Amino acid sequence: MINKVQIADKAYWIGKVDDRKVPFHRLVLEKGTTYNSYFLDTDKPTIIDTVDIAFAGEWVKALAEMVDLKRLQYLVVNHVEPDHAGAVGSLMSKAKNAAIVTTEKGKEFLIGMFKLQNAKFIVIKDGDTLDIGGKTLKFLETPYLHTEETMVTYSIEDKILYPCDQFSTHIANYELFNDSAKEDITEDFKVYYSLIMHPHRPYVKDMLTKIKRLDIDMIAPSHGYILRDNANKYIELYDEMSTLNTKKNLKALLLLSSMTGNTSKVAQSLAQGLNEMNIENTVVNVKNAEMETIIASAKEADLILVGSSTKYGDMIGNLEDVLKELTKLDLSGKFAAAFGSYGWSGEAIEVISDYLNSTNATVLTTSYLIKSTGAEDIRLPLRVAFTPDEASKNLCIRTAKAISEVLLRA
Repeated sequence: MINKVQIADKAYWIGKVDDRKVPFHRLVLEKGTTYNSYFLDTDKPTIIDTVDIAFAGEWVKALAEMVDLKRLQYLVVNHVEPDHAGAVGSLMSKAKNAAIVTTEKGKEFLIGMFKLQNAKFIVIKDGDTLDIGGKTLKFLETPYLHTEETMVTYSIEDKILYPCDQFSTHIANYELFNDSAKEDITEDFKVYYSLIMHPHRPYVKDMLTKIKRLDIDMIAPSHGYILRDNANKYIELYDEMSTLNTKKNLKALLLLSSMTGNTSKVAQSLAQGLNEMNIENTVVNVKNAEMETIIASAKEADLILVGSSTKYGDMIGNLEDVLKELTKLDLSGKFAAAFGSYGWSGEAIEVISDYLNSTNATVLTTSYLIKSTGAEDIRLPLRVAFTPDEASKNLCIRTAKAISEVLLRA
């Protein structure tokens, strides 16, 4: 059953309570969950997020009894996973006059999922606002929380933050508000953070920096309880849980051989990301270093990143000699990965990976990162074509941060 509950002036919860034991992200939600959708009944009626795809038909039918779907002007999609955007296709087939409000990536994903090539889209950028007739919505991009397209929506007049998965809990409940809950939800709130948001801690910090500029009275997430009592407590909990553990004194060694300087630039961007995660690091061009010094540094390092340019399908300089020596060491308990720049081919990066795989270090790959941190946007080995541009530099920094999360959680 889809209910309608007022949460503020002309603002309503229109979600679905799912009190089953719900399969979710290779888990079973023993307490069930809710799929929270919101209806702003303004002069330009607006929906914020929908419900799980399993309940799309039920939800659209119930919504049609609340409002003439042809009156809907906007559908805000904060996050494109099917537990929140699952009813977008069904709704848009009825709400012919509505425009979808989302990020550029959100538009791309929605078109791919629901074949919405002919839909009207309003693509937002960080900080954009939208007048919906009596209320003003402000949008903040929060990428990688927990997928690339994610944003949050803030209702300026109501002082309500609609953050989708962020600040959620997995509890099937009919009380809706945290101050009406039958028991303290703090532990469930922390468990949700640990399972869903914890792998993306650096991006949590970025999000918190943005929303701390807002005056927030209520947080209306897309799972579990609406936080209308002491919303700041839950913001502070996110801040506390995303604070990095800097007591491990972790060390990283970046070994490289560069032909034109591009691989060196990749290494410097990786070092920047490691620095931002408080991982001590040393960048070494093997051309200018003694083998004894390299080996001594490798023995002390928790992470070894090895990179090369590609020339005639192979590594350059004396890097192969270094790798041969690394295969003789006991690297158990250490992590390693390959990186490099290339032009028309990038075989050297794969050759480095082959050498690293012959050691007893844990070699980080795309599969390893996805399963351990959820960072589906990172590809390892790291390959950068030609001279790193701004997008490539940002990718290198994000890669280093994702790798740092692996170290910090080990």
